[in-house]
Amino acid sequence: MDLRIDIPFALLLFIPVVLYFGFVLKRHKAQWKKLHYIVYVLRIATVSCLIFALANPYILLPIDKEQVLFLIDRSASTSAEEDTATQFIQEALTSKEDKHEVGIYSFASAVQTESLLSAEVEAVPQLSAMSSVSDTNIEEALKMVTSIADQQKATRIVLLTDGNETEGEALLEVNKLTNSNVSIDVVPLAKSANEDIILESVETPQIAYEGEQQQLVTNIYAENEKQAELILYENDKKIVQQSVTLQAGHNRFTFSHMSSATGLVKYEALVQTTNDAFLENNKLTSVTTVQAAPRLLIVQDDEATSKIPAIIGNSTIDYAVMSASTLPSSLSSYLAYNAIIFDNVSAHTIGEAKMEVIEQAVKHFGVGFMMVGGDQAFGLGGYFKTPIEALLPVEMDVQGKHEMPSLGLVLVIDRSGSMMGSKLELAKEAAARSIELLRDDDTLGVIAFDDRPWPIIETTKLADKEEATDAVLSIPAGGGTEIYSSLALAYEGLQDLKLQRKHIILLTDGYSATNSSYDDLIAAGLEKNVTLSTVAIGQDADRNLLESLSDMGSGRFYDVVDETTIPSILSRETSMMTRTYIEDNPFYPTVYNADKWHHLFTDGVAQMNAYIGTTAKPLATVVAESEKEDPVLATWQYGLGTTIAFTSDAAGAWAGGWATWAKWREFWQTAIAELLPSYHDVAYSVSSDGNGQFTITDVSNEAAFLSVTAINEAGEELPIETDVLSASKMKVFADGEPGLVFFSIVNKDGDMVKVGVQMPYSDEYKQSTTNTALLETIANSSGGQVIEKASDVFRPFQQKGTESRSITTWLLVIALLLFFVDITLRRFGFSFKKKQVVGSNIIEETPSNVSELLKQLKRK
Repeated sequence: MDLRIDIPFALLLFIPVVLYFGFVLKRHKAQWKKLHYIVYVLRIATVSCLIFALANPYILLPIDKEQVLFLIDRSASTSAEEDTATQFIQEALTSKEDKHEVGIYSFASAVQTESLLSAEVEAVPQLSAMSSVSDTNIEEALKMVTSIADQQKATRIVLLTDGNETEGEALLEVNKLTNSNVSIDVVPLAKSANEDIILESVETPQIAYEGEQQQLVTNIYAENEKQAELILYENDKKIVQQSVTLQAGHNRFTFSHMSSATGLVKYEALVQTTNDAFLENNKLTSVTTVQAAPRLLIVQDDEATSKIPAIIGNSTIDYAVMSASTLPSSLSSYLAYNAIIFDNVSAHTIGEAKMEVIEQAVKHFGVGFMMVGGDQAFGLGGYFKTPIEALLPVEMDVQGKHEMPSLGLVLVIDRSGSMMGSKLELAKEAAARSIELLRDDDTLGVIAFDDRPWPIIETTKLADKEEATDAVLSIPAGGGTEIYSSLALAYEGLQDLKLQRKHIILLTDGYSATNSSYDDLIAAGLEKNVTLSTVAIGQDADRNLLESLSDMGSGRFYDVVDETTIPSILSRETSMMTRTYIEDNPFYPTVYNADKWHHLFTDGVAQMNAYIGTTAKPLATVVAESEKEDPVLATWQYGLGTTIAFTSDAAGAWAGGWATWAKWREFWQTAIAELLPSYHDVAYSVSSDGNGQFTITDVSNEAAFLSVTAINEAGEELPIETDVLSASKMKVFADGEPGLVFFSIVNKDGDMVKVGVQMPYSDEYKQSTTNTALLETIANSSGGQVIEKASDVFRPFQQKGTESRSITTWLLVIALLLFFVDITLRRFGFSFKKKQVVGSNIIEETPSNVSELLKQLKRK
């Protein structure tokens, strides 16, 4: 048992107390009787108890219980040693005593509980799956298990690891445990004996020129001599496949290559072999900027041929033509071009995932974008609320200047079990967009169905868009598939309404048999001006039935393979019914004096036949507009990229006199020149420092003024932190998965450079041995040991747990009792006073004090 205090400064109060009681004793000692001395001592004891109570004293009592917490490293570098670790713990548990409480935890980059801290643990449980094994964070693991342990009990953490930490700094947490009840034993896990091939680096020139022989260098580490296959790709196209003999240690292979691509060219190296420990360290990427003439990507509809290549003819512009359905999904593919033109392309043939990647290419890397009109473009193409609408200078909706037809729309949405997940969620999102496109006096109905109809919104005038949207978004999944009764209910709700346009959209992913006649149902609907479009989702949908229904219903059939196109399809259908988008009355556009365009119209403006109705965004520059003040040609800056909307067509049917205009080719060349980005003359070098850290070097010494954005191959912006190291260097910390990362670097003048860099795989997959130096330091600094025998885990603890018990309350109680004794003695002396009758008077007698008695008699 040990007595301690928390507030020693409180004991300084004894100084004035001692002085005070010394002064009192010296001043009154000559007059004091025995009682005075007793009261004097009592008061000193009372005040002393109060001062000690203020110091918050406590006693330490020993605790017999002891805690042992096993902490297993299950990162990739120790994956082969998992059985060894569990066998070690199981053997150690045989030495466990009743006084021991045991907890078992595992970690990689995060910690998870395998067995709660308890005295009942007798065996190692089946270890749960780790969510991520690509990093080792010993510091976080120690911090977590220390917080779990009872701080008053003697605690031993048994750390089973190879000591190769890739995140955090374990010794920072170990130092916090100094002078605590916690010690750390370490059990070194030997590095896996499995052979591993490591692709250490891929080196390509940062900048090259078209036609130049480039040196592609790969560095490969092998633990032993081995045969392997080395493959190199340029923009996902295989350019080298070679069998190589790897010697034990570092191997270097160099290839000469003349690039067949320009712009940002991605080179990827892959090494393959048998019995490889980790596949994660077998692939790396490098990016080279191949300078050449500007490149233009012209995207055309799958069923039509763009006229733009013929219009621009042979020029310095290098262009490629691609069908909408074959557009790539990776950001690097779009960064190979300086500008992109969509020539009358519908949104549902592209999908929103690809649109998002294009939007990132425009916003952060300055790729120009232009949309050209036609019956598949703008609102008619289903671009409402898409990433493409966000980047264009116009909105897809037509606001306030056009006479709109009255509309009744019924959405029939399959909610069967097969629609569960992304299909139904996208269908509900599509329905919500359709509702947003409707006017307040339009008529809406929504029917969900499985093996029977589920009316979600009765077919009536739209009163509250928000309420209707909430109802649609709450549709659950479940049940079978039966189409006819729901379709019949939709026709029933629409056919007797007095509306100019009545339309049904049926969306399903399944088959449905019925004995009823779709022919009679749809024919009766057509007599009442009700049309029908159908959407088949996935491979299981009855395409033949749905296509025949749309044909009979005078609507359109959509065969959906990419589920993300569902919202665009419903937006397109709703737009076609709700708005008179095509303005086909010939007119002469009004042209404004826009800087880069006015020279084209010095001799006048040709007549135009038609265009798609849109609304210019507030910050857009409208170069030409119609008599109805709709934009025909508009432009603006979206992030780093310039975008243009030309709402007439390139084929000539809508453009009218513009297609035979003498400056028609010059018009397109001007548009392309407007789209091309302006890059900074100075190239910034970006180097990877590992673990998501990069260094940007700016030779102009203006690193403090750089704005940096990081985007991965999927078009997702990565969270970054920047730290200016000097006038010429900036450190960038990016959080993302291993793979290709593109940096958009913008200086204070707004000039931009794009650089592609490999986000390397974690150090977890690099060549390493057991870090015995770190493990020994952890053990020695915490009072633990490096142990090899499982029986040593439960050896006697050097520290003993203690439990603190405060005695402040007891001191206060004693002080209070002494205080009452003091009062009693001063009032009554050593015995109770007696009353005695003298004559007719009652006097108080204190036998021990005769002089006082005489004084009482005299007063009486």
